[in-house]
Amino acid sequence: SFEERQEAMFKLQKLPRDSSPARQRNRCAISGRPRGFYRKFGLGRNKLREAAMRGDVPGLRKASW
Repeated sequence: SFEERQEAMFKLQKLPRDSSPARQRNRCAISGRPRGFYRKFGLGRNKLREAAMRGDVPGLRKASW
């Protein structure tokens, strides 16, 4: 009904804006960089490359074909 819908909208508006999961952004664990993020490793592309070159990421090798 109209009253139920209006009440539900009012409750949603009372919630803090940042409580929405859609507003969360994946960030690199080391640098905090929000772009170029690899979920599997939890790192940004730059820090992932550095770690891979040092051999800190098991199973990750530089591509060659």
